[in-house]
Amino acid sequence: MSKHFFTSESVTEGHPDKVCDYIADSVLDDYLNADKDSHVACEVLCKGNHVIVAGEIKSDAKVEIEPIVRRAIREIGYTDPEEEFNAAGVHITNLLGTQSGQIDQGVSRVDGQGAGDQGLMFGFATDETPELMPLPIQLAHRLSRGLAQDRKSGEVEWLRPDGKTQVTVEYEDGQPVRVTDVVVSAQHTASIRREVIESYVRERLLPRRLGAWHNPSARVLVNPTREFSLGGPSADCGVTGRKIIVDTYGGYARHGGGAFSGKDPSKVDRSAAYFARYVARQVVRAGLARKAEVQVSYAIGVAEPVSVFVETFATGNNAKAEDFARRYDFRPAAIIEQLELLKPIYRETTNYGHFGKPFLPWERNGQP
Repeated sequence: MSKHFFTSESVTEGHPDKVCDYIADSVLDDYLNADKDSHVACEVLCKGNHVIVAGEIKSDAKVEIEPIVRRAIREIGYTDPEEEFNAAGVHITNLLGTQSGQIDQGVSRVDGQGAGDQGLMFGFATDETPELMPLPIQLAHRLSRGLAQDRKSGEVEWLRPDGKTQVTVEYEDGQPVRVTDVVVSAQHTASIRREVIESYVRERLLPRRLGAWHNPSARVLVNPTREFSLGGPSADCGVTGRKIIVDTYGGYARHGGGAFSGKDPSKVDRSAAYFARYVARQVVRAGLARKAEVQVSYAIGVAEPVSVFVETFATGNNAKAEDFARRYDFRPAAIIEQLELLKPIYRETTNYGHFGKPFLPWERNGQP
């Protein structure tokens, strides 16, 4: 019997990098809502009481950036005027410019939409959870989402928006058997006693959010630095695109390196990664493999992918799985049409993973 341990982490929506991702996707959604043909590449940096929004946009829509930024920060929960970073008090610098015409001429051709950039993207699926996601990242997301829900509902009044979770799962012969370690770092009010935080995590958060995977014998570390009252962009600098492993498979599968948030679907970093996940799901659902990873690569301005590759990790027939995957149309325009990616759906993707959420179009079932 072979045994190994695998760990994945998640972060709450108040984490500084996720604040930036959420602002960027909020800008994207507002542009797509006003003009579905908008091309958006929005980057955000947050630090202290400053928010910098930069990037390139091509759109017929006129969108006011400042209200979007303040609304996004307010929705996350940074509203306390005593905090340096709060929705009403931040200073916003808008450095958004116009998309390069040299890029646009390859993306917006009348004879077929080309890829918005060169690069490689991966999609992955495994039958070890009902969502066809790796168990460690799914459990970590459950915990971080639980922190946010308990805070926003008012059930736990001392919780604040920033936080991180981490889950280690033991595998035997490639199958998950138990949770062995959990780390929870939860931002809190300065006045709350440490034992109250510890009790909440051990007695309420873990049993409810881990469900059948809750292991009372697991090692649990709660706020290992002992105090976490100062958090979010007031304490740390946040930047878009720094949580790409949290956004995908928790390190369980490979990643091509491209971030998602703030990018419209002409950017294959985002749309092709979503479609590769969609195809990997179909490979597993079709019974061709228990695990499947799909890689696709592109050249900028060219519609047809440079390559499509499928790996089944000795859980299926690679040749049959790859033949199956190649029945799908990986051209950017076809991906956008099949997954309906011109709709303003991207704020729903930002937090707690871009995959494994059944309401997202690349998570639904389908045929080539």
